[in-house]
Amino acid sequence: MTRTTPPRPLDVEALFPELAAHRGTTTRLHPRPGRPEATASHIGGPLLWPADEPWPVCPQPHGRRRGRRPADIHRYRQVLDTAWARDPSSGPTDEERQLLGELRREYRLEPEDAAAPTPLIGLAQLYRRDLPDLSAGPDGCDLLQVFWCPFDLHGPTGYGMHLDLRWRRSREVAEVLAAPPQPQVVGFDGYVPEPCVLHPEQVATYPFAGLLPEDLCARIHAWEDAREEAEEEAAEENREEHAEESADEGADRSARYQYDLSIPPGWRAGGFASWHTTDPGPMDCRACETPMHLLLTVDSSEWDGGSGSWKPLEERDLPAHRYATPTEVTVGRWGELNVFACPADPGHPHGWSIQ
Repeated sequence: MTRTTPPRPLDVEALFPELAAHRGTTTRLHPRPGRPEATASHIGGPLLWPADEPWPVCPQPHGRRRGRRPADIHRYRQVLDTAWARDPSSGPTDEERQLLGELRREYRLEPEDAAAPTPLIGLAQLYRRDLPDLSAGPDGCDLLQVFWCPFDLHGPTGYGMHLDLRWRRSREVAEVLAAPPQPQVVGFDGYVPEPCVLHPEQVATYPFAGLLPEDLCARIHAWEDAREEAEEEAAEENREEHAEESADEGADRSARYQYDLSIPPGWRAGGFASWHTTDPGPMDCRACETPMHLLLTVDSSEWDGGSGSWKPLEERDLPAHRYATPTEVTVGRWGELNVFACPADPGHPHGWSIQ
């Protein structure tokens, strides 16, 4: 089924004509539960991985190898989803609650298993033919495959993420690996994706306000402050009247540049990165110091529980709390992972940040 982003609550270029010069596009992936194949773009499904090529493993030894089994995580989600779909008022039965408790058990690996390299989890694979805003890969590669380690035990802090991106030419894959290795346990449920098919949609997007010219950024912030002040005054004068007025006039009264008019939430390819948690930071290529471009955004949610102005038209009546997280992936504390690529040489190492 097609997924269609609603028109923006306000015409931002009519308010700030200079934004037209900064307009770009991004491809919303719109992942939804399904049974993807290895020949398709997807999240959490089977990868087009050569049978004669070693599966990626985490290069770092892990001092702590205790966690939940991936199969238990998938089963736990299935039982819970079935229960709430059957009875939204009461949810799981007593029998199901007992099963859910068993499925939440953690297991510790035997010493010999804990010493072995950890197979990475295949997070996603994306074909350029499907995603108009996916940057070109090196040397004619048309397929991007994304892996990550299921433990937060990396980097200088010892709690960082390990990400591994592989580009390949799909036409060169003859025999596909039938049964990729899987980690026996994972340290965090959010690293285990549910299989999702994609419904790509290209939409307009604008840069994060802090990266726009200083004068334009200041005018946008002043406009937002004025709107917020006016709304607060109106609500104070007559809250009931203001509520009716909001219902009649729609969501445009609370629209904000950052959350409703510029950068869409959810998984997407290309466009502009959001820096809503930290100040914008330089993302320069480590190999050649060229400013990198956004390659991919991995998001914990497809829309928020507030205005939800980015929720597709086909799903506008769905409850946000049950349908906004189809992949079940969680980045950090319900944030997003922005992956960057070097435009001068796609073969250079990728960069990433968490927001």
